[in-house]
Amino acid sequence: MANLKDIQRKIKSVSNTQKTTRAMKLVSTAKLRRAEELAKRSRLYSDKLNQVIAEIAGRIKCNKVGGIDNRCFSDIDNPKTVDIIFVTADKGLCGGFNIQTIKAVNKLLAEYKEKNVKVRLSGVGKKGIEFFKYNETELFESVVGLSSKPDKKASDEFISTSIEDFKDGKVDAVHIVYNGYQNMITQELHVNKVLPIDTKQFDCNEAEQSSMLEIEAQDEEIMLDSLVNRYVEYSMYYSLIDSVAAEHSARMQAMDAATNNAKDMVKSLNVEFNKARQAAITTELIEIISGVESMK
Repeated sequence: MANLKDIQRKIKSVSNTQKTTRAMKLVSTAKLRRAEELAKRSRLYSDKLNQVIAEIAGRIKCNKVGGIDNRCFSDIDNPKTVDIIFVTADKGLCGGFNIQTIKAVNKLLAEYKEKNVKVRLSGVGKKGIEFFKYNETELFESVVGLSSKPDKKASDEFISTSIEDFKDGKVDAVHIVYNGYQNMITQELHVNKVLPIDTKQFDCNEAEQSSMLEIEAQDEEIMLDSLVNRYVEYSMYYSLIDSVAAEHSARMQAMDAATNNAKDMVKSLNVEFNKARQAAITTELIEIISGVESMK
């Protein structure tokens, strides 16, 4: 039977841990509300931007205005070099949030390695960067602090090299991998190929019937080219916003589970303490009775 003082020490320690995890849950809940609202507004802009690009590209493809042989819309059958950009958190204590992204990146790395394709791996977020550095995986670019505090200018600068290298033919595809926000209790893993843009989604009938845009045919490719940069840049920025909302959601759940576990442990330790105290009292009584009997 454990010593009473040891059990009391454990109860105090677990109770302090419970207070900490409860406080962290409340902080994550407050941060999640702000991040969730920003993610929802950003998703509306992202969807509208995708719609505009899809319509213009669809009209070019279907009407064959200047063709659509632009690298931004042409998949290469045998790519030589690809960029993979991952987004993880700067902090832990958020369950399997970071490891899910890391597993997805490792799977993608293995697929390209099997095809003898060179991969330039870039990372946002301390946890993912530390993992790949520990496993001696070379990182092309990395940044800490951007995933916890998304900044549009810094995000644009980070992905600018991939965009320019893709247009110059140095890179054949660009992927962004991150864990995004779905709802308060669910995160959704995203493995998005942002370049080249998939033209299979474009419907010719829909493009012909659409009246959202009135653009001269000769201007369509010029506008499309300028929109591609904005599309990829915003895809990067949106992945940061979506990821930070998912991070707070995952941490809120993890801290809630930790708080409940600590509560259960305190109950269990209290039961153990009471049993130990009863055993100690019983032992003392037996010793007293035995002492009295020996004196007769």
